[in-house]
Amino acid sequence: MNDTAIQTVDTFLQRVPYCRFLGMRVELAGDEMTAVLPFAQHLVGNPMLPALHGGVIGAFMEMTALAQLSLAQPGRRVPKTIDVTVEYLRSAGPKDTYARAILRKVGRRVANVQVEAWQDSHAKPVAGLTGHFLLRNDPTS
Repeated sequence: MNDTAIQTVDTFLQRVPYCRFLGMRVELAGDEMTAVLPFAQHLVGNPMLPALHGGVIGAFMEMTALAQLSLAQPGRRVPKTIDVTVEYLRSAGPKDTYARAILRKVGRRVANVQVEAWQDSHAKPVAGLTGHFLLRNDPTS
């Protein structure tokens, strides 16, 4: 990835207030983007376990999908979420969480994206997301 790609994703992350609340960032290596959700106490939903809030995990994966789409279509407006389905597979403990998005299909109007989130091992995901996003053809201004 080049500097333009990094700038595109950073611009997206700064434009979305919830990304700033989460403290979300991305790491780019080659043509692969990994989203990082650094652990913070305010993200804990169940202090007895402790475990990250499910809504935080779901939103983190949705933002990962949108960030990946912003890389695929630089200069375009942020896509609108049509629907997402989240599968919670295991508790996400009090540690950093990572996610990667796969763009299954990016059409003229709709994109289909899958995201997987993990903590210790990519082979043991904590959650998965399948989402459909409406692509907006008007450029950002």
